[in-house]
Amino acid sequence: MTDVHTPEQRSRNMAAIKGKDTKPEMVVRRALYALGYRYRLHRRELPGRPDIVLPKLRTVIFVHGCFWHSHDCRWGKVIPKTRADFWAEKRGDTVERDSRKARALEEQGWRVVNIWECETREPEALPVLLQDRLGRGISIQTPPTLNERVE
Repeated sequence: MTDVHTPEQRSRNMAAIKGKDTKPEMVVRRALYALGYRYRLHRRELPGRPDIVLPKLRTVIFVHGCFWHSHDCRWGKVIPKTRADFWAEKRGDTVERDSRKARALEEQGWRVVNIWECETREPEALPVLLQDRLGRGISIQTPPTLNERVE
């Protein structure tokens, strides 16, 4: 089956796909900051240039798009109707590259955490997920209201 878009339309669509500062990445960054984590972004000196680097914890976080990285969820299992073989190969290469990057980071003593795009769709559950994956026992508390404050 041929592509439903002209080459120019397809090129424009693909060029619009961001590699940094994506919506899921921004959701994760806001949640981390609210939990008290401080981090660095896209460190060039690390293999794979991780999305988020937590230097004090020696941990890196990759925020993966479910489709692009072939996650085992409804969005990751989508098979394009056009050029299915091309997309299968492209996505397979991405998964292999992810594995190589993770191994290289682990060999350097870094812990690798993956957050999937579908996991960012429930922002209220994300802080608990992050704490679980990062293994840090920060309690999630809301600030006391005026009536609860002790003078």
